[in-house]
Amino acid sequence: MPLHRFPPRLWPALRLRQGLCSRLPAHCLRALQEDEPPAAPVHWRPQGARYRRDPRSGERQRLQDVPVLPFLPPAAHRGLWGGEGWVRGFRYARNDKLSTRLPKVWKPQLFERRLYSEILDATLTVTVTMRTLDLIDQAYGFDFYILKTPKADLGSKLGMDLKRTMLLRLARRDPKLHPDDPARREAIYDKYKEFVIPEEEAEWVGLSLEEAIEKQRVLEKKDPVPLFKVYAEELVNQLKEKALQKQ
Repeated sequence: MPLHRFPPRLWPALRLRQGLCSRLPAHCLRALQEDEPPAAPVHWRPQGARYRRDPRSGERQRLQDVPVLPFLPPAAHRGLWGGEGWVRGFRYARNDKLSTRLPKVWKPQLFERRLYSEILDATLTVTVTMRTLDLIDQAYGFDFYILKTPKADLGSKLGMDLKRTMLLRLARRDPKLHPDDPARREAIYDKYKEFVIPEEEAEWVGLSLEEAIEKQRVLEKKDPVPLFKVYAEELVNQLKEKALQKQ
């Protein structure tokens, strides 16, 4: 029988209520507490109904939607896999269902592609899947794909870092974007104006818990004041009070 006051599954949520974590911005805490599965199914197809009729017997059969959640290796966070990942399962030896089951991992096919960002005015070489390229086409551009896609569907630390960088540039309306062509710069900022959020909020988008804690620690850090300065100020104040009393 466990002797913990709280079950281990609650420890991550309780950690955010104590110490430095409790002083993080509210929007950052909400983002860290989000644990929703991807909205779009990737490795499975939802049935769309609870029951169906068997085409042969005509009997009513119950259907269940069981999501297949992939495993995201570290390489997935260094690229844009479009929600795809490693799927772990089993296969039969010699394709014989009466033989031994062997573990198997299905991995997506990866490509290196050069993607251009209008907001950053940079061409990035990124590891992607065919699904990522299709999603970029559906979103009508790389920047729209990064800005529109939620964290759970991106499934990539690189994607969230790019989103934070884009949001910061949009919030600041950085003049370094096409400095010789102000008209083009304003046209780009107007094109993505629906995604603009305050700079104070954009700075925290996509940060992991460790990065958010370190950022908050740096914000709260105060350099120590030498004691001789403290005593010198006290002495000056005392001398001023004595001078006023003599007058």
